[in-house]
Amino acid sequence: MPLLLLSARGPEMAPRHLLGARLLLMLPLLCLPPTPTGAHHFSAPNTTLHHLALAPGQGALYVGAVNRLFQLSPELQLESVAITGPVLDSPDCVPFRDPAECPQARLTDNTNQLLLVSGRARELVACGQVRQGVCEKRRLEDVAELLYRAEDPGDGQFVAANTLGVPTVGLVVSGPDRDLLLVARGLAGKLSAGVPPLTVRQLAGPQPFSSEGLGRLVVGDLSDYNNSYVAALADAQSAYFVFRRRGDRAQAEYRSYVARVCLRDANLYSYVEVPLSCRGHGLVQAAALAPGALLGAFAAGLRGVQAALCAFPLAELDASMERARRLCYTAGGRGPSGTEEATVEYGVTSRCVTLPPDSPESYPCGDEHTPSPIAGRQPVEAGPLLQLKHSISAVAALQVDGHTIAFLGDVRGQLHKVFLNGTQGQVYHSQQVGTPGSAISPDLLVDSSGSHLYVLTSQQVARVPVAACPQLPDCSSCLQAQDPLCGWCVLQGRCTRKSQCRRATQPNQWLWTYADGLCLHIESVLPAHHPRQEQGQVTLSVPRLPTLATDEYFHCAFGNYDSLAHVEGPQVACVTPPQDQLPLNPPGTDHITLPLALMFEDVTVAATNFSFYDCSAVTALEAAAPCRACVGSLWRCHWCPQSSHCVYGERCPEGERTIYSTQEADIQVRGPGACPRVEGLVGPLLVPVGWESRLALRVQNLQHFQGLPASYHCWLELPGQLQRLPASLEEVAGDSGLIHCQAQQFQPSMVQRELPVPIYVTRGEGQRLDNAHSLHVTLYDCAVGHPDCSHCQAANGSLGCLWCSHGQPACRYGPLCPPGAVETLCPTPRIETVEPLTGPPEGGLVLTIQGSNLGRDFADVQDAVSVAGWPCRPEPSLYRISTRIVCVTSPAPNRTMGPIQVAIKGRPPGISTQYFTYQDPVLLSLSPQRGPQAGGTQLTIHGQRLQTGGNISAFVGSQPCPIQEPVCPEAIVCHTMPQASPGDAVVRVVFGQAQRLLLTSPFHYTANPQLVAAEPSVSFRGGGRLIRVRGTGLDVVQQPLLSVWLETSEGTAVKLQSQDLTPRSGCEVPAAAPQACTQLERGWLQCSSVCSINSSTLLLCRSPAVPDTASPRRVFFSLDNVHVDFASASGGQDFLYQPNPRLAPLHHEGGPTRPYRLKPGHILDVEGEGLNLAISKEEVHVHIGDGECLVKTLTLTHLYCEPPPRVPQPSNGSGTLLQFVVQMGNVRLALGPVQYEVEPVLSAFPVEAQVGLGVGAALLITAVLLLTLMYRHKSKQALRDYQKVLVQLENLEIGVGDQCRKEFTDLMTEMTDLSSDLEASGIPFVDYRTYTERVLFPGRSGGTLQPAVEGLGEEGHRAPVHQGLMQLSNLLNSKLFLLTLIHTLEGQPSFSQRDRCHVASLLSLALHSKLEYLTEIMRTLLSDLASHYVRKNPKLMLRRTETMAEKLLTNWVSICLYAFLREVAGEPIYMLLRAIQYQVDKGPVDAVTGKAKRTLNDSRLLREDVEFRALTLMVLASPGPGGPLRSNTALHIPTRVLDTDTITQVKEKVLDQIYKGTPFSQRPSAHTLDLEWRSGLAGHLTLSDEDVTSVTQNRWKRLNTLQHYKVPDGATVRLIPQLHNGGGIISQSLAPSCPSGENTPMLEDSEEGGVHLWHLVKAPEEPEAAKARRSSLRDRDRERARAKAIPEIYLTRLLSMKGTLQKFVDDAFQAILSVNRPVPIAVKYLFDFLDELAEKHSIEDPETLHIWKTNSLLLRFWVNTLKNPQLIFDVRVSDNVDAVLAVIAQTFMDSCTVSEHKVGRDSPVNKLLYAREIPRYKQMVERYYSDIRQSPPASYQEMNSALTELSGNYTSAPHCLQALQELYTHIHRYYDQIIGALEEDPVGQKMQLACRLQQMAALVENKVTEL
Repeated sequence: MPLLLLSARGPEMAPRHLLGARLLLMLPLLCLPPTPTGAHHFSAPNTTLHHLALAPGQGALYVGAVNRLFQLSPELQLESVAITGPVLDSPDCVPFRDPAECPQARLTDNTNQLLLVSGRARELVACGQVRQGVCEKRRLEDVAELLYRAEDPGDGQFVAANTLGVPTVGLVVSGPDRDLLLVARGLAGKLSAGVPPLTVRQLAGPQPFSSEGLGRLVVGDLSDYNNSYVAALADAQSAYFVFRRRGDRAQAEYRSYVARVCLRDANLYSYVEVPLSCRGHGLVQAAALAPGALLGAFAAGLRGVQAALCAFPLAELDASMERARRLCYTAGGRGPSGTEEATVEYGVTSRCVTLPPDSPESYPCGDEHTPSPIAGRQPVEAGPLLQLKHSISAVAALQVDGHTIAFLGDVRGQLHKVFLNGTQGQVYHSQQVGTPGSAISPDLLVDSSGSHLYVLTSQQVARVPVAACPQLPDCSSCLQAQDPLCGWCVLQGRCTRKSQCRRATQPNQWLWTYADGLCLHIESVLPAHHPRQEQGQVTLSVPRLPTLATDEYFHCAFGNYDSLAHVEGPQVACVTPPQDQLPLNPPGTDHITLPLALMFEDVTVAATNFSFYDCSAVTALEAAAPCRACVGSLWRCHWCPQSSHCVYGERCPEGERTIYSTQEADIQVRGPGACPRVEGLVGPLLVPVGWESRLALRVQNLQHFQGLPASYHCWLELPGQLQRLPASLEEVAGDSGLIHCQAQQFQPSMVQRELPVPIYVTRGEGQRLDNAHSLHVTLYDCAVGHPDCSHCQAANGSLGCLWCSHGQPACRYGPLCPPGAVETLCPTPRIETVEPLTGPPEGGLVLTIQGSNLGRDFADVQDAVSVAGWPCRPEPSLYRISTRIVCVTSPAPNRTMGPIQVAIKGRPPGISTQYFTYQDPVLLSLSPQRGPQAGGTQLTIHGQRLQTGGNISAFVGSQPCPIQEPVCPEAIVCHTMPQASPGDAVVRVVFGQAQRLLLTSPFHYTANPQLVAAEPSVSFRGGGRLIRVRGTGLDVVQQPLLSVWLETSEGTAVKLQSQDLTPRSGCEVPAAAPQACTQLERGWLQCSSVCSINSSTLLLCRSPAVPDTASPRRVFFSLDNVHVDFASASGGQDFLYQPNPRLAPLHHEGGPTRPYRLKPGHILDVEGEGLNLAISKEEVHVHIGDGECLVKTLTLTHLYCEPPPRVPQPSNGSGTLLQFVVQMGNVRLALGPVQYEVEPVLSAFPVEAQVGLGVGAALLITAVLLLTLMYRHKSKQALRDYQKVLVQLENLEIGVGDQCRKEFTDLMTEMTDLSSDLEASGIPFVDYRTYTERVLFPGRSGGTLQPAVEGLGEEGHRAPVHQGLMQLSNLLNSKLFLLTLIHTLEGQPSFSQRDRCHVASLLSLALHSKLEYLTEIMRTLLSDLASHYVRKNPKLMLRRTETMAEKLLTNWVSICLYAFLREVAGEPIYMLLRAIQYQVDKGPVDAVTGKAKRTLNDSRLLREDVEFRALTLMVLASPGPGGPLRSNTALHIPTRVLDTDTITQVKEKVLDQIYKGTPFSQRPSAHTLDLEWRSGLAGHLTLSDEDVTSVTQNRWKRLNTLQHYKVPDGATVRLIPQLHNGGGIISQSLAPSCPSGENTPMLEDSEEGGVHLWHLVKAPEEPEAAKARRSSLRDRDRERARAKAIPEIYLTRLLSMKGTLQKFVDDAFQAILSVNRPVPIAVKYLFDFLDELAEKHSIEDPETLHIWKTNSLLLRFWVNTLKNPQLIFDVRVSDNVDAVLAVIAQTFMDSCTVSEHKVGRDSPVNKLLYAREIPRYKQMVERYYSDIRQSPPASYQEMNSALTELSGNYTSAPHCLQALQELYTHIHRYYDQIIGALEEDPVGQKMQLACRLQQMAALVENKVTEL
């Protein structure tokens, strides 16, 4: 969809309505991404939403916003947008036309104040804040279509409040015959102070929105009351207005009120109001009508930030109002006690009266004599239903299934759903809608089905389900939701509304939260689990189980196994599945748990889990204690100790003892305590490696094995092996004993100091005894983990480790070291590294010393460390035995230097080779000295000796400043962090525990930079386009970047952190510049460019270059730590990358190696593609050498530049040739060398020598040279003229652009109205028969063919003729006869071209029922024609219609394309025709000369300036059979005319309006009607072009116009039948010509005496001799030159007309040349046939084939259709419209030619108009031909099938007979020649064709002769 851009005029030139076009504007900001499934919402960036309205039924949704009206589908998909602002306006001015009337007017946003739907009129009423709150009406089906807006509204049409914050509410009330508008508003600006707070306004009529003659709530002084309206509500009888106001003049506090008005009361006589009181709470904030009650949300809490909901019964409310009304009608307003209970409010003169007691019943809605407005004094009170924490801004209500649900929206954006249950309200669901903190609008709407709620906030519209029952998957979530609309349908197994559950009325079938609130569940299962080896029965207990029908059953599902359920009350019995039906246990488990579900059909009623266990698998779960695992499990498993089996039931072998499960209650030997087990180790727990050790273990419960001898073994699970040791049993008292393992020396490969090794005992052949707990033996090796002496001596003494110097010194187990090799003292400490080597004099620096033998424990080194002779205090927590000491330095004098020393008692001290230096760091300055508070500034701190210590940190104020490594002696670089607020911050650097402050120059945090504008928003992929970014505080940014994220492969975006500069590799190396593109995660790429800071408000950025294969996903600015999306900076406009432009090399005359020759001063044309997609001509730089070629014009495909006038110098490195280079941003295109043509320098030879040398050559080549030079000069001059003309045309079109857009706006509005009319009446296509006859016989008026045979004499004479014509029809079916007939006729010299066309059309009609045969004949004739032209010049074939074959082709194409015309191309052509008619009629048309102000044809252009004014006449259309109306009442139809129109022109326009849905042939003629002007009650005046009032001067009589009769705007006229022909001669001669614009300059009638007629301009008088001379060649050339030299002002008029119609011309051409729809099979068939002909005759020139196809289809058919739309439409085509169509048809013809289309200064104006579009149209034609050629060929069968279907369309037998009779007249004319040709043909002789022709002629001639 093309974008219609707003006008670029400044505010001072803007119209008073909209700044620019008032059209639907599909803005890119509304091009939103697709909404996720299930989340329905609509948002519109850069505007604020205010109001919501819903069309009746399942209609659209309408959103009123700032400067916008949106139309949405019920699913919130955008359907249409209307632009309503900004507007040039001021609240201090009434609506104005001229901005000079309101100097203080400013461009003002138009905020929607009121949005209502009028269902009867299908209109949307929208009232804005501007223009004093006037309203407009728009069409419901498309809000972009404006139906009404008052152009000059009076104060009676000021509707809405013109001040923001002052609410306006309203209702559309449907009466019996009209809709009325009730509007209530608060006190607004000073100009609207006189607008009553409540008014009744009309929606239809001459002045919509006016309150004239309707009710107004008259207020003495509105400021005394200051009504603030909350809601306007209505039920079937009354309208209610809820508002707040001051009590009365003496009362300052505000109170809440509700007012009531009868819906049928248009005068507000029934107005009654009473106060409202929500007990103990504040003012009303929102209100809605619920069934039987008025719901009001009131402010609550101390500060009114909370809310309370009150319900006021309507019966009580109405009773209170009726009481007040009765007292004011009948008792003067006083109650029985005499106190005033009712009064007439608002300071009016009316008072309560005493009328008869039955007055309230007699006048239920009041009357003129009843007092009004009535105010009751007694408030209606109600208690709060519930209270909420936040204030309520919206209320809605819904009643479903007898339950009332209220929906409350609060100011935080929360939507609360409330169940109103009696006197209580319960919030059962709350959800956030939209942005938190954004209040929900009062327009909270429920759709017509009651299933969805539309919620409006300032930023979005959301569609929220009223009840989310289907989203609740199970019963518990369904009931826990506490939604009163939802319940669990048991037998359907889903959460539903009650109405959706089939058995909801039966007990326990539909479970509801507010009944018992419990789901069906299985209360118990007996047994709880079952062994898988046995099949048994389980019993389920299910309370409240629903009752089934007798033929329905429940069943149990154990996983996938089903068994029938037996139900007895709540008890359900089911059989478990057999073992083979159970799944295997999962690996590592002893059971399987299956879902056990009680099912009804396939619905789960209740479910639980049920386990099947396997005792044999239990022991595998705990190998260390199989018996304990068996008897201690959850299952009833028992242990057989002798056979080591775990069994269920009494399954141990006979005679074997059983250890029973823990679950057996009455058995003594049960549970894990009875199992034989190993209690623990008795021997050593620590076993040294390499030393032989003996292990012993204690066992219990061996009585189970008494009398059963067996062997025992100890098992150790060493790394990589399982070691078995023989063992012996030593029995102790009772059932205890000791297991002694054989002594063993263990030598495992140790990688850790201690190795725990599991140990267990077995009896017999692998019968393992339980381990009472985890048993381990710990093996240890002293050598592991003790690398030096200090480590060894620090080991645990219980291990017995010693440092042994025997052999290789190592730490060993004591007994393994010889006694003399044990070392008691360790070597001297060894210092290897010290970090850092510098520190501040204050000390406090943490120093790390690494080495060996640095002490056995911390006590050894506690006072043993010194640094440069000063103590260093070690840190205990950081000390590592023998290897590391971390100490804190002490204070020392500056510049102290020395080694580090560690002195341990009893050993010599260890001294380092490195020296430590105490030095004082100094801070001197920093740069920069300011940056944004968001951080990210790269800060450099300058100083001396900054490399002090190893733990250096920087701070700016209280925020850390992360340091960028490395730290240099004289500079520290860090990046600032975000700061809470702007201000100064001291820079601080901490060296260890010493810190240095830079007090002299603090760092200043500034406010973050803000971006407010960025343009342009498009670039080529090559980048480099200058982007101007405007904002504030931009000069504090250190390195602004413009970056783009690109997706190169599958993946998602990653969040980019603050971009640090590339780290420096050293202190002397500067930081590298950021890379152009860097790789991100998951294949994403980031490309950036550095922006330059122009000023604090302007950044200049170059768009980054992006790879062609990557897809841009995000474009943003990085301002240090501030990241701003491009769309946010540009006001919602996304940044777009376009493909790089392509330019063709310069055309070389001598090949690619020769330079392009250029003359100074000539415009240079470069062709290309996509040139202006992402750049303007000002940004393109073209260089020729070192000179610049000034770009004059840049289009999509052409670049025109003006070279330097002087020859420039070659650029560097290009040699002697001048290189032509085009630079578009980063895209640099070198198009080849250029050479200037310089004037030849005259030779210095003597004249005699020149003559002597050149005379011979001159005689030979002078003629050739002169011709060549003339040709080249003419061609180059023509090219230069063409280029200059294009530039001039572009400048002219730019100049008329604004006018074109406004004209196009009006035209589109008219076309939209026309489209609506066409939906009912349809396009007036002629029927197929009429179309065929118009095409076959053009130029014939009336009936083309009359069935004359039927009227020839008596019946006896008609029969022979009829028989003869039938024989002729049969003869025509002979191909030989027909071809011979055609060739013979065409061979006759007297057989003219007109005769050929006529005979071809007669044959087409006669053979219409046999189109397949006619197609074959046409193919044969075209093949013969091709053979004829191939010998001559094939390009000339089909150029004209000179042969019968060419006419047959024309007829065939027209017949075959009729359906395509009706279905595809007809509509755009008809819309083009109507658009032309509308534009022509908008300007004056001279009825005599036929010239018009608005045209495309310069010969029809009215060049004189004629003042005119548009009028709207109200035409009184009569009902009845002859009129266009089917109703019984006359209607006033508005018709647009001009005051300069003649009366006949007015009648034509009136007829067009009245009969706009009627075909032209069915309308009455304008010349049979008179125009009658009705003024007042009895004033009737018949208007005519000529009457006695006509003005005549000097033999010139002017035709009468509306201006002549002084007919005013809005006058009422009527068309009446002409009673006499007394209009004079004009009735016979001029009237038929006026509407068609024919020239009738003079009437030669004797009565007129040679008087000349004129209308707008007088035609020039010429004597007869001058007329004769004007036909001479010279005068014709002079006339042609005058036409070409049309002044620019007239060309501008033509261009304006062209620009306005451009869309419709494009649409028509696109419909003709588009292959988006299936191409008509006839076109494909014809083009394939032409391809065959070319191939047959070896024609390879594509130009020839292009010409054939163009001549056969586009020029032969489509040009004719464009020029003559009356062929297909039943319309009137005036001469002016015909002239415009001629220009468009000529453009179409020029677009079809192959030759290059160039125009110059001498070209006709009609060709100049479309010079810039024709290249584009040529491409469309070429693409059309190419696409058809590439499509699948049309088969012969398909074509014949289509032709057979077409053959039956024309079935008129009489007309076919007439065609045969007319054909016979031509046969009779050349009878002898035809007979001779048939007799000469041998095949014809055999077929006796001549004889058959003679017989036919005898029958026909006999009839004719008798006549």
